[in-house]
Amino acid sequence: MNLQVELNKAEGFKNLELLAKQVVEGFIAGMHKSPFHGFSAEFAEHKIYNRGESTRHIDWKLYAKTDKLYTKRYDDETNLRCHIILDNSSSMHYPEADVFSLDRLNKIGFSVLAAAALMQILKKQRDAVGLSIYSDRYQYYAPEKGSERHHQMLLNHLVEAVISKPLNKQTETYKYLHEIAEKIHRRSMIFLFTDMFQTIEDDTKLFEALRHLKYNKHEVILFHVIDKEKELQFNFDNTPKRFIDVETGEHINLYADTIKDSYHQSVAKYFEALRLKCAQYKIKYVEADINNNFNNILTTYLIERQKFA
Repeated sequence: MNLQVELNKAEGFKNLELLAKQVVEGFIAGMHKSPFHGFSAEFAEHKIYNRGESTRHIDWKLYAKTDKLYTKRYDDETNLRCHIILDNSSSMHYPEADVFSLDRLNKIGFSVLAAAALMQILKKQRDAVGLSIYSDRYQYYAPEKGSERHHQMLLNHLVEAVISKPLNKQTETYKYLHEIAEKIHRRSMIFLFTDMFQTIEDDTKLFEALRHLKYNKHEVILFHVIDKEKELQFNFDNTPKRFIDVETGEHINLYADTIKDSYHQSVAKYFEALRLKCAQYKIKYVEADINNNFNNILTTYLIERQKFA
């Protein structure tokens, strides 16, 4: 049975790059409704013109179509270095899923596909991408590169993260963020995908690690990956259930309605504290609900990229 589950997961992600392309193409198709109107059709080959730059490479044909100034990109340009960090602890594999599809993802599946979509855009813009994966250990690290071979290698490791089944893998996010920060030497944009469920409730250590990531003027974007309906709203039918901590194995038997209100208040308070703390340390906090599409992820990237340039 476990083998069949893994085969089904692998089947759903057998062509992660194709799924990522579908996500990006759908996002681009909808960009005419956003503040990035006119940027979608050509954005992979252009960047926004900044006042004071040379006008030599302005694309005047695109200006005639969009009434906005863009400069042409060239093959040897690499304007951005990006490092993607993926939390692969047991809690990220909630909810359990036998088969994955674009409209049926758990937290790790959502994070992996979001990361692959970002990589797809970065690839088209000829930017360098690196990857780190951690759970109860530092599982994988690859430095920032822009080659096709490197891109395919990162995709393979993302797929492995989805089909893995980490049992009772507890997370000490702060520990591995320090290790990752030591490896990223050149200024980069850093994306962290995590559900922020820590075994050790020590916000001070966690935000010390996040501040370490900002060293060398890195820009840090925290994608807080959650199943909002279940993990925040606690929407379960009111029948007896056993709730199990997938990282420690501890469990409790109860009716959901008996604690729903107090649970929601406590978790909402925790999430708001995270937002405020991120704002304090100038870390971009983005709620990433797995029940929504990926537009918020990709829009955040476009906005932060313009600030980063």
